[in-house]
Amino acid sequence: MDTGEILSHIDHTLLTQTATWEEIRRLCEEGIQYKTACVCIPPSYVERAALYTGGRITVCTVIGFPNGYSTTEVKCFEASQAVRKGAGEIDMVINLGMVKEKAFSEIEAEIRSIRSSCAGKILKVIVETCLLTEAEKIELCKVVSRSGADYIKTSTGFSTAGATREDVALFAAYLAPSVKIKAAGGIRTLRDAEDFIRFGAARLGSSSLVKQMEAEAKRTD
Repeated sequence: MDTGEILSHIDHTLLTQTATWEEIRRLCEEGIQYKTACVCIPPSYVERAALYTGGRITVCTVIGFPNGYSTTEVKCFEASQAVRKGAGEIDMVINLGMVKEKAFSEIEAEIRSIRSSCAGKILKVIVETCLLTEAEKIELCKVVSRSGADYIKTSTGFSTAGATREDVALFAAYLAPSVKIKAAGGIRTLRDAEDFIRFGAARLGSSSLVKQMEAEAKRTD
């Protein structure tokens, strides 16, 4: 798999609390240059990034991030506002307390509500696999499959661990064919990226792969 194909699966990401506009602008330029799937940025920068990029790359943002325990109404407002300001993709975090209470119908209802607020834009559902049992992961595959969401996403990158190959393989076995997989958190090398794609991930959230490519290019100059 060549690097161009790998990069086409990358959500080039910067979600650190201290991210500045200059860093976001640079991320957008890198995403455009390397033809990544999108740039994933904090909600506060969506409008500025959408205006700056002018449609040259899709802008993605996060909702209920990173803990997921905002109310459904707040998440829906965040999603609709982000879309109005230019977001083409939304990554939402589920309420993990509801998972532990086995309130799966409520989780599904929340995802459906946020789906409606996305006005047809791509919706990815972050389930934070490192905090889940295998049984919970399987049940959430069923919930997300029924919800109308486009993707299930492994991780925020802000919890105790990120994506694993085993989780991606598990998702691939239990999701409906209509739902794709995004692996995120800890994907730092092109070898990692290729592995996750082969295990079934259609998207990869990464903040470091483009930097790694640039460093390798400098070494070979």
